[in-house]
Amino acid sequence: MTARHFMDHGQGQSALHRSPAGLKLAIALALVLAVVLLPRTQIAGLFVVAVILTALLVFSRLSFLFLLKRMVLLEPLVLGVAGLMWFQPGGGKIFAAVMVKANLCLLTTVLLANTTPFTELVRVLQRLRVPWLFVTTLTLMHRYLFVLADETERMRRARASRTFTRGRRFQWQTLSSVVGQLFVRASERAERIYSAMTARGWK
Repeated sequence: MTARHFMDHGQGQSALHRSPAGLKLAIALALVLAVVLLPRTQIAGLFVVAVILTALLVFSRLSFLFLLKRMVLLEPLVLGVAGLMWFQPGGGKIFAAVMVKANLCLLTTVLLANTTPFTELVRVLQRLRVPWLFVTTLTLMHRYLFVLADETERMRRARASRTFTRGRRFQWQTLSSVVGQLFVRASERAERIYSAMTARGWK
């Protein structure tokens, strides 16, 4: 994973890109709430939401393959939540319903994120009087995603330049080692950032 996965793709030329960020955020929240509140048996309601999202996807002029890659990247989270439903009575039907609803919500979020610049979303949250601590935390998280992605790529490249084994098992071992080292470096960086912010008057 590199920094390009987190690049701001909201600067497009479609009508959906040019729409006000507040309107898009309101529509996204409405669609997510509709999907969450709809009973599992309301297939028609979920179908209507899917049609709306398809229409928005067409208006956005985003590549279907581009969105599919973003969806696949986040799909393990959906599978992790839906997989727990297998252990309930009638788990198969519940699993299918949760998968459909979760993917509709995920597609809504991905579509919003890739048609609206992050800075505009932050301004909307500020105008809505969202607590400043939440907005600041969200902004810092977005900023340091790029830093961690670049750090991961540098570590992966450095590890690859020092090894010559191409076995699949060795690649997984290398990945686990990189993830562990990245966690340590991220913790150290967080401590340094916290100390720097405290020194500048943050509480």
